[in-house]
Order: sequence, then C-alpha cells, then structure tokens
Amino acid sequence: MSPIQRPTIEEFRRFIQLTAIFVLGMVVGSVVYNIIYQTSYNTLWIQNKDLQIQLYQAEEDNKTLKKYNKRSTVIKEIKIRVEDRDPPLDSLAVKEVVQQLHEELEVLRGRSIFEIDSDGKMARTLLNRKIYAVRDKEYSIQIKTMLVSEGVLQVWVDMRPYIRG
Repeated sequence: MSPIQRPTIEEFRRFIQLTAIFVLGMVVGSVVYNIIYQTSYNTLWIQNKDLQIQLYQAEEDNKTLKKYNKRSTVIKEIKIRVEDRDPPLDSLAVKEVVQQLHEELEVLRGRSIFEIDSDGKMARTLLNRKIYAVRDKEYSIQIKTMLVSEGVLQVWVDMRPYIRG
C-alpha cells in the first residue's frame, strides 16, 4: 500500500480559487437572470394594464353606441389625451390617472353636444387642479381643452407631479 498523499498548499489554494470563481459566476448569473425577468415582467404588466384600460373604454363606448345609435347629437365616446412632458412621466401612472379621469367624465356620456357648454364648465371646475394618488405619488391635472366633434368628447389635460408646499 502506498501512503495517502496530502494536497499541497498550492493545490488547495487553486481549488479554493476555482470554487470561489464558480460560486461568483452563479451569483452574477442569477442577478442577471433576475434583472431580465423583472424587466420583462414589468413590461408585460404595463401592457396588461393598458389593455385592461382599452377594454374597459371599448366596452363603455360599445354600450353607449348601442344606446344612442339613432341620435347623432350626443356624446358617445370620451377620449382623454395627456400632453407630453419633459422629462416624461411614468407611463403607468399616466394610464391610471387617465382611467380615473375617464370614470369621472363618464357622466357626460349620453349628453347632448349642444348642452355641453354648461356641463363642460362644471367638469372643468370640478376637475381642474384635482389631485390623483397613483402608486404612492400624487399628480395634479389641469384641463386645457375640451372639444366635441361627431359624438366624440376629446379632452386634453396637463398632468404634473404634485408637490405639497
């Protein structure tokens, strides 16, 4: 029988270095994978939220169109447009504020376009400088323009982060 050889310090050091590099590679790989996963999940979640908003608005528009298809002088559809900002706002926050604003303007749907002046003034007064809380941040809106054309009420708003002062 031959005696058992013990590894030298240099061989042991080399083994520890290779093991450390392997473990470090596993950690870096898992971090990179997690970043890619979170980014793709966030993108998918934003797209899902956008599609939910579009579906809700399409369903409401469809109900209104069925209800008022014989009358051409009523508001059948509401479109809200947020003016671009520099730097751009969080797209998900914009979508959620638009959805909340759309729900508040829903009372104008079905109203006569010839009587919108009094309703529009009321909506502008109620919603001007209104503060919306979305994802732990607050945003204020200001209605810039309201236009009715062919049964579509289009509303342009300016949305800003709200700073308490």
